[in-house]
Amino acid sequence: MHLPSRLFAALFGVVTLVGTVVVGIEQPTLSQPAAEPLRDPTQYVSRQHVLRLRLVVERRQVELAGRRLWALTYNGSYMPPTLRFRPGDQMDLTLVNRLDQPTNLHLHGLHVSPQRNSDNIFLSIRPGETFHYLYRFPPDLTPGTYWYHSHADPNSAGQVAGGLSGIIIVDGLEQHLPEALKGITEHVIALKDFQVAGNSIRMEGLTIGAPTNRTVNGQLNPRIPIRPGETQLWRLANISSNIYYLLRLQGQAFHVIAQDGNPVSQVWSAGTLLIPAAARYDVLVRGGQPGETGLETLAYSTGPAGNQFPEKTLATVVSAGTPVPPVAMPTAFATMEDLSGASVAMRRTIVFSEDAAGTTFFINGKVFDANRVDTRVRLNTVEEWTIRNDANEEHTFHLHTNAFQVTSVNGRPNRARSWQDTVNLPAKGRVTVRIRFTDFPGKTVYHCHILNHEDRGMMAVVDIEP
Repeated sequence: MHLPSRLFAALFGVVTLVGTVVVGIEQPTLSQPAAEPLRDPTQYVSRQHVLRLRLVVERRQVELAGRRLWALTYNGSYMPPTLRFRPGDQMDLTLVNRLDQPTNLHLHGLHVSPQRNSDNIFLSIRPGETFHYLYRFPPDLTPGTYWYHSHADPNSAGQVAGGLSGIIIVDGLEQHLPEALKGITEHVIALKDFQVAGNSIRMEGLTIGAPTNRTVNGQLNPRIPIRPGETQLWRLANISSNIYYLLRLQGQAFHVIAQDGNPVSQVWSAGTLLIPAAARYDVLVRGGQPGETGLETLAYSTGPAGNQFPEKTLATVVSAGTPVPPVAMPTAFATMEDLSGASVAMRRTIVFSEDAAGTTFFINGKVFDANRVDTRVRLNTVEEWTIRNDANEEHTFHLHTNAFQVTSVNGRPNRARSWQDTVNLPAKGRVTVRIRFTDFPGKTVYHCHILNHEDRGMMAVVDIEP
């Protein structure tokens, strides 16, 4: 594992405890400086099938858009290191909590044990404590883009909004690419946003629809270089607390090769991609004619009781240099187990709802209780869940430990090209999924990944029994 010198001091420096967030005059959005080149996050990479690392969680001042702001950081960075390993590897991770409140760590989307010191979100690492996580990943772990973040109920929204989120890459997508596209340039495009109060990133009293600074890898409108005709692999990931993104690259298409860390069976193309809270896409993009093109998030509404997100340029793609002969995009890609014909052990209806004020959120009429088991399932069975959204706004359904296949949306059959771990729920709508519970027993959760909603009750416990 390589530890860059600029991170060394953050790992072993003076302890800084979190203080109260400074709330001063509201400064809705920061001015956008002259665009700078996109910076991919530092990577921690496994060696000899093991990734060993130390993550220090603390409140520090960071530089964002030319301003010094107090933020929550991993190893001193608002955009922390990317964790990179291969299927079958092991990750040995030491988490040091220098905050003044409990925290923990969740590996979003990864098929790994939810028990003991693995991906156990019921753990609470208290201020001043150090905790040792050990993750053993199965050899059939699907390659693609995942992410890590705090899952410290009821402070998940504030901690993630404050900065506690980063990227995970599981290597292996390249094996499915044609020879002409192996070894191409790849970029992390981490969609991460923050609100400002005084000289701090806001972590308390978060209002989803408030003016928000949207960044790529912690940068405002960075420049992404590409040559005309060149194909690049972009890892698009919404690692924010609450916000939706509707992405468009003007005049270009996104060619999707993986969704939520699951390689597709057939590559599909789209001019826009809706990336709700926590979702990811691995895509191929091709450089257009020489010139500049905006990577934008378009205006989007999550419903009458939801939020209206404005249009914003996120990055500027600069096509320049010696043209590259275009390579044909792949069509067939990986294989996907199709659960549409599987024997179903149980069918369930899961209801998302909220009170009239939009301040308390429910699953099946109940708010979250870590000591209550809401759903019991059997290992090595397939279940069909219909998640019904009774609210007049969209929600984002996420299941820990096991991915699922979306079979229908609002009663219309869905042609799934991959499994997912996150799906958007239409306002007053329903989504049906099939889930195969494999490998890992134990208690875990499903919830709305709009973290304001999760923290206010919209989470439930599922016990996967042997």
